[in-house]
Amino acid sequence: MAGTPYIVLRGVVLRETETKEADKILTLLTAERGKLSVIARGVRRKSCRYAACAQPLVWSEWTLYQKGDWYYANEGSTVELFKGLRDDLDAMALGFYFAELTEAVTSEETPAPELTRHLLNGLYALSTLHKPPALVKAAFELKLLCLAGYEPLVDACAYCGCPDPEQPLLDVVQGVLRCRNCGVKESALSMPLCRDSLLALRHIVYGDPKRLYSFTLGAEALRLLSAAAESFAAAQLERGFKTLDFYKSLQPVELPSK
Repeated sequence: MAGTPYIVLRGVVLRETETKEADKILTLLTAERGKLSVIARGVRRKSCRYAACAQPLVWSEWTLYQKGDWYYANEGSTVELFKGLRDDLDAMALGFYFAELTEAVTSEETPAPELTRHLLNGLYALSTLHKPPALVKAAFELKLLCLAGYEPLVDACAYCGCPDPEQPLLDVVQGVLRCRNCGVKESALSMPLCRDSLLALRHIVYGDPKRLYSFTLGAEALRLLSAAAESFAAAQLERGFKTLDFYKSLQPVELPSK
């Protein structure tokens, strides 16, 4: 490979695909070039020096070279393994969902510094902060959609302009806040909120990204926020996620109260 120009980038492994006898195709998210497909030759062999870098949800520094339409890995070194994810199956499953959701809103060769930072912060929150998984999940989903251009309007009712609507609902299709009695005919699917879940929603959408996970909610308010966030992501992206289905399969079944 003499004379080949090398590229040094840091990236998160969003997904891996095993190919041939010992290779992998890695989908990396990088700040500088967005999503990249990278062929890592021999990375499944025990002797490979950078095998640890080629695991999903690992933040690594890569030395790459380009040949035709493909990038190839030459070297790699681990920056952050997010060990807390690997010690907790629920956290790991949620991390895979974060990666799949992020991959859905990123493009090849398009710089994505904010989305990369957001994913790293989300994985750190799951791995280290010990926040309720439902809180981290809802905040991650909503803020990711905001960064990807799907920011909902939640400062006031979209129909009457009331800043503090009674019995507020989030119209997850139109991406607007409304009062229960406003816009009934125009709304395709709206999710109920309470006062606390609405305050949390506004904190996520309009607040400082560095303080994204710095809030607490009671059980019922968190349930409402979680349902609204998940429905908003599904409605805006118009698709489901297998990793989300797997995460849900790990959760205990809630029995109806008598």
